[in-house]
Amino acid sequence: QVQLVESGGGLVQPGGSLRLSCAASGSIFSINVMAWYRQAPGKERELVAVITNGGRANYADSAKGRFTISRDNAKNAVYLQMNSLKPEDTAVYYCNAEGRRYSGSSPLVPFWGKGTLVTVSS
Repeated sequence: QVQLVESGGGLVQPGGSLRLSCAASGSIFSINVMAWYRQAPGKERELVAVITNGGRANYADSAKGRFTISRDNAKNAVYLQMNSLKPEDTAVYYCNAEGRRYSGSSPLVPFWGKGTLVTVSS
């Protein structure tokens, strides 16, 4: 059983910062891409940022210049530093990983965390 557990969400004022963390646990052979998604009330889930196991990152336009994704491959962990937060960043943030369970020939499968709520409000 592979689990992704997020932490670091909470209430923050506009202009503030938060750092989200996500760690994968359980039996997993390797992880390729790790990412953060978010889902605001009444909206579809959207990609925020993605990072390869080599450290190459890409961001949604809404996150560019404000958010930074990073990862620690030894810990199977991914982080999202969020600065200059806006009310429109309010959402449940989900950690996602694409990995192989048992060996290099196992199929790539997605894993999801249960989400952590970020609320940006004064």
